[in-house]
Amino acid sequence: MTTGRSGRTVRDLRRGNRSAVLQRLYFGGPMSRQELGPATGLSSGSVSNVVGELVADGLLEEAGIVDSDGGRPRTLLRIAPGSAHMIGIDVGETRVRVELFDLTLTELARTELPLQPRGCYDVGPIVDHVRTGIATVLAEAGVGTDRLLGVGIGVPGIVDRDAPGGTVVHGQTIGWDAVPLEALLRETGAVPHEVPYIIDNGARTLGQAEMWFGAGRGARDAVVVLFGSGVGASLITDGSPDGGATEGAPLEWGHLTVQVRGRRCRCGALGCLEAYTGAESLLARWAELGGGGEAVAGDEEDALAALLAAAGGGDKVALDVLDETAEYLGAGLSDVINLFHPERILIGGWAGLMLGPHILPAVREHATRYSLRHPAARVTIDMGSLGPDAVTVGAATLPLAAFFARGGRRTPPEPPTEAPGWQTALEVRGESAAARRG
Repeated sequence: MTTGRSGRTVRDLRRGNRSAVLQRLYFGGPMSRQELGPATGLSSGSVSNVVGELVADGLLEEAGIVDSDGGRPRTLLRIAPGSAHMIGIDVGETRVRVELFDLTLTELARTELPLQPRGCYDVGPIVDHVRTGIATVLAEAGVGTDRLLGVGIGVPGIVDRDAPGGTVVHGQTIGWDAVPLEALLRETGAVPHEVPYIIDNGARTLGQAEMWFGAGRGARDAVVVLFGSGVGASLITDGSPDGGATEGAPLEWGHLTVQVRGRRCRCGALGCLEAYTGAESLLARWAELGGGGEAVAGDEEDALAALLAAAGGGDKVALDVLDETAEYLGAGLSDVINLFHPERILIGGWAGLMLGPHILPAVREHATRYSLRHPAARVTIDMGSLGPDAVTVGAATLPLAAFFARGGRRTPPEPPTEAPGWQTALEVRGESAAARRG
């Protein structure tokens, strides 16, 4: 095959051109062929060829006609929503959430399967939940797997995608020791073998969703916090997750030591940030101080709601627990502020969404107090904007990003010389993709 001076083949160039057009239309909204040239840097001939291929593949469709100044009306093009589907899955601390999306990330179906009792992370039931959830959303939407680009999954722990036999998850805090999750899922037969499972840390999928479609849009350097039973974070540096570090290596921020010889963390160490800020430890401290009663022993989300209700009613023990949590969380954020100088810090996750309205002002105050003045002056600390579905949305973008990298081909060709990643998508994203999600 012909190879240019850059080492890229003609196939690489064609794939890159297709990817550029798809991403520009995806993140920038409907455009005419004439607008696509300047927007992508491609010649009019290349745009014409690529658009013709993508229309023939069913990936693009006409989106109306607009008048041009003194010229012929121009036909607008857009991504065809029904041309492909993605599944996003959040293996959370209280439930497994499964959602089916069309190509424009419009939700078509969802299901939630609870994890009981609290803290039960046996691999077998979770794999069964994933299998059941996939079957449920496909049946509810009445779609098959022929247009399914992949299944993206956000999980707790460190993800090794290069392990022999498929992705392996190391989840020390939940008792997962090198769990061969991809192989276990593949054995269920939930999707055909050619449909990929793409597994990543849940904090990273949350970060990807907020950067593509949420409160992270426009930022080059950000930290996105996943606040649930425990805490984790995704570091986005110069538009790519973890500064271009190995995929699946999350920022294990919850296991920074904030108190020498402090409380024991779920990971087994003493004094971790998670032992003072995660919902599980927050509720444990409330119980140790005599608060909560039977509520603490129940569902974790219900128990946290009870604590917030008690604090709202003026209960001093509940208020003290929230105040301590806010200070530790602010101190923990000061570490990432001093180390990485982010523009934005965004807080998400089910517990973060519940606690944020009650403790965010105090968290900001403590983060500023514990940080150096210069990096603290340039950072904003806010809530994520995508709500409880952020992890599943981010998980669904994993097969979507791979689809873009393949230039819109459903079956992977030979590995590309340069695969577009986060930075490429961030450079071309616009407001319209978020608007399509509603």
